[in-house]
Amino acid sequence: MTRVLLYTGKGGVGKTTSAAGTATLAALRGLRTLVLSTDAAHSLSDAFDSEVGPEPTEIDDLLFVQQIDAQRKFERSWGDIQSYLRSVLHMVGVDPIEAEELTVLPGAEEVLALLEVRDHVRSGRWDVIVVDCAPTAETLRLLALPEALNWYMDRIFNAERKMMRTFRPFLSRGSSLPMPDDNVFDALRRLQSDLSDIRTLLAGPDASVRLVLTPEAVVVAEARRSLTRLSLYGYRVDGVVANRVFPAAGADTWRRQWVAAQRGILEEVADSFRPLPIWESPYRVCEPVGVEELAAFAVEMYGGDDPFARATDETSLWVDRHIDTDGRTYTLTMPLPLASASELELARHGDELIITVGSYRRVLPLPAALARGVVAGARLDDGRLQVRFAPRETARPAAPSEVPSGSGPLESAQELAQGLTAEYHEQLARRTAAIGEGL
Repeated sequence: MTRVLLYTGKGGVGKTTSAAGTATLAALRGLRTLVLSTDAAHSLSDAFDSEVGPEPTEIDDLLFVQQIDAQRKFERSWGDIQSYLRSVLHMVGVDPIEAEELTVLPGAEEVLALLEVRDHVRSGRWDVIVVDCAPTAETLRLLALPEALNWYMDRIFNAERKMMRTFRPFLSRGSSLPMPDDNVFDALRRLQSDLSDIRTLLAGPDASVRLVLTPEAVVVAEARRSLTRLSLYGYRVDGVVANRVFPAAGADTWRRQWVAAQRGILEEVADSFRPLPIWESPYRVCEPVGVEELAAFAVEMYGGDDPFARATDETSLWVDRHIDTDGRTYTLTMPLPLASASELELARHGDELIITVGSYRRVLPLPAALARGVVAGARLDDGRLQVRFAPRETARPAAPSEVPSGSGPLESAQELAQGLTAEYHEQLARRTAAIGEGL
């Protein structure tokens, strides 16, 4: 299987250099390698000092670089839907240029760039694919989108399609607005399938994320949050690159102060991200550019490690869907390294557990055995969230001490969602009645 490595970090820490250097090293070791970018601000061509096109461009033996033309993917996956939405906006008098802008799916180009990664993996052409991602905030949103959009489409798609099939004959006679045809629904289904493929690939055993940082307190703090949130979404982090580390040898008085300051931060990095490997790269006078310099950068950074080996259970972090039982209760465990109880909130909605860390949320489908029970308690212990479920007839409410600090009642979201669902059906019934009266 193709090894997929994604590099991300705060802007300006050297993630593009790290990705490009890793790809160069892979090719030197005889692996068919492709490096590409999901960042709208492509800079791989600058790193390699070479012209790079929208198709894989060979710049050295076994080394190919690509700057993705996401527009083509966008037109394939979103074109039919966008065309229908434009026609609706045109009928209600929206200016064509404004309609074009209004029907662009936010973040679509970045998401669809990941489809290119999926297609390359399916081709079997590559041993290693290295992805230069956008800065961490954008990458987290990007990696959360496939599952989030798929969740919404899975619930809305079938109901809306059935409704349109039922009412289209009546609506088409009584309204001048164009009705979505099967091509639009087929495009939605195709987009949903694409999103599922992306999620399966990137959360699978052959893909992992690497965090790139510099020894600065603000940068490390963001990397710590990124580890927690990537784990929340079930993505595997298998290493950290500490870039621009001042060497201690031959340091003058001024530089020794920087060395001491960085050493303290690097000790914090080691403590925070243990047991992940920390690969250090020394500060350079000039940014490495070109195949030879990038290769030297990677060789020095990784030392004797194999950066292309699959991560093992002992050195990787991901969502653990394993369920333990003592015969009466079940415990669902999810690693959330570096998470704090104050930023953690839990809620239950039907057969789903809603987990929120800061401003990031994941909806986790529950196995049938847990969906039939109720939440009896939860705790965050040593970077692992444990949620305990008990049979509904024997369960008692979770004590405040058993619920992570900062969270509300675990069943509160269920009541809210039920209320919203009832309101939606009432509105749908009113719309249906109004349509019937107008026929």
